[in-house]
Amino acid sequence: MNQLDALKSFTTVVADTGDFKQLAQFKPQDATTNPSLILKAVQKPEYAPLLKEVVAAHASKPLDEQLDRLVVRFGREIVQVIPGRVSMEVDARLSFDTAANVARAKRLIALAAAEGIPQQRILIKLASTWEGIQAAAELEKEGIHCNLTLLFGFCQAVACGAAKVQLISPFVGRIYDWYKKAKGADWDEAAMAGANDPGVKSVTQIFNYYKRHGIATEVMGASFRNVGQITALAGCDLLTISPELLAQLAASEAPLAAALKADAAQAMDIPAVSYNEAAFRFALNQDAMATEKLAEGIRGFVTDALKLDQLLLAA
Repeated sequence: MNQLDALKSFTTVVADTGDFKQLAQFKPQDATTNPSLILKAVQKPEYAPLLKEVVAAHASKPLDEQLDRLVVRFGREIVQVIPGRVSMEVDARLSFDTAANVARAKRLIALAAAEGIPQQRILIKLASTWEGIQAAAELEKEGIHCNLTLLFGFCQAVACGAAKVQLISPFVGRIYDWYKKAKGADWDEAAMAGANDPGVKSVTQIFNYYKRHGIATEVMGASFRNVGQITALAGCDLLTISPELLAQLAASEAPLAAALKADAAQAMDIPAVSYNEAAFRFALNQDAMATEKLAEGIRGFVTDALKLDQLLLAA
């Protein structure tokens, strides 16, 4: 059995791509998209027609609606090749506006319904800002399930659990990147690999906390830099993995065992914590890595959303 098949026996595998033509070969359960992945895809010759199709049909609509229609158009293709859910992201420019996040999420759901995509097959992706988490809490009450992304700090995970969001996506690789850069020449790759990887440790802490306290929110490790980070989180609820790393897992016959176990977490001595808005903002502020990576992640998604705007205008 290869490592990908072994991983699927105790973790739901999700493909992290806008390239739906690659999906079928890895047979993931779910798929996630974001502005960066869609930007990457629409610049490939085989996907350029999708962008032109959206513009041709909706050129009279405001640019923000065209962008949402492009996201949904990719979602329509993706749900045809996966059995599960596709994550569609709300424009990151709205990351600090609760009401705007709610409104755009509902528009994505409505546009998707018009394309024949049932609501239960969609997760709305929102940034894990205080405002994004409050928007998710509101949406979840209405049965619109959410995937909270750009999650780097423990306080973000706790707040998402309290908001009863469906799923969170802690960014393993970006956490690793920050600590590696901060350590500079003192970074010891071998010593910080596997279970000692700072991104792996973060997701492990969140997984154990959720399972210990009966929090139903699904944990989906994301943004991997290497296969070692993935295998160290085997047993996590879900892992969203790029096609390149999926291929590496499929090519390896090395044995793979579950590293995270819900029943073991339930026996751990982990105190419950909670955050109101002020305590959340303070805790996030005290975590330099989470503060910097959240801000950087939002800026990155905004940059790519602006590039998508330009491609839509030029089509």
